[in-house]
Amino acid sequence: MVLGGSLLTAATVAIDLVTGPKSTFSPVLTAVPVLAGVGTRRALVPLLAGVLSAMVVLVLIFVNPLVSPVIHATAAGAVLAVALISSANVALVAARERELVQVRTVSETAQRALLRPVPARVGSLEIAVRYLAAAAEARIGGDLYEVVRTAQGIRVLLGDVRGKGLTAVETASDVLGVFREAARAEPDLTRVAARLDSALTRDLGTEDFVTAVLLDVPQGPGPALVVNCGHPPPLLRTAAGVSEVRPPADAPPLALLGLTGGCYRARSVPFGGGDLLLIHTDGISEARDRAGRFYPVAERLAQLPERDPGALLDHLIADVHAYAGSGLDDDAALLAIHRAG
Repeated sequence: MVLGGSLLTAATVAIDLVTGPKSTFSPVLTAVPVLAGVGTRRALVPLLAGVLSAMVVLVLIFVNPLVSPVIHATAAGAVLAVALISSANVALVAARERELVQVRTVSETAQRALLRPVPARVGSLEIAVRYLAAAAEARIGGDLYEVVRTAQGIRVLLGDVRGKGLTAVETASDVLGVFREAARAEPDLTRVAARLDSALTRDLGTEDFVTAVLLDVPQGPGPALVVNCGHPPPLLRTAAGVSEVRPPADAPPLALLGLTGGCYRARSVPFGGGDLLLIHTDGISEARDRAGRFYPVAERLAQLPERDPGALLDHLIADVHAYAGSGLDDDAALLAIHRAG
């Protein structure tokens, strides 16, 4: 906006020359350093613009000799004061942005170290995962996923830690560590969920929790098992259409089971050749359009023609971005499993 400030200065001088020696528009020049500070991250820019504008005000004393010098002096002082404020504001904004970039970089580095690549194929299962960063720099979250090979097929975890930043990433690290061990050691998927809940209950605060979905999918023919821990329901796409995989009974997020009692229960879902399971975090389902309407994940999934899970997720992500317009407000993870056949 330096050009805008220059045009405003030129217009002010021109108007003063046209209107004659009895009036002045020099106070208008207080806007120049403000305009100069827009869009720049160098604090010196609005300061120099203010100094130059103050010098122009002093020159206008000779252009408008009948105007009281006090008016010009006041205008020059106001210009310099605004310049100092604008310069300080630019410096603060620049420092804040550097801090946010640093925090984001550290968090993303830690997150990439945690989220390992998933196998593209296990037996008849084709697997793909995608991660979407939030539009806001400081809103990196604790979205997590993992695929563990077992003798029978794969066990899958996708979850979302309450909160943002490094604390959420640290919690995600704890969850993944417990899952990687329990997924191989426990014969029952509900026991895996119980161990996750027990570990998090011990380590987290009373208001912290993790929503999650766990899957046990055989690499050969057979149903998939689903355990939902307070997470958006998985979507199953078959030749008959798309349906939500609801749990047998509502269950709380991980770390909250002790407050509600009960236990986690698994649901068996037919998963034949050509079928696809999609799990995602709420960064997808809570994306909104300009009218404030949530993104209809199931409806859009039913409209996508792709069978390859990677291509399907790429198409879905592009559709989410087009729907939300300005970008996502929260990080999001998606994982798709397709049984070839």
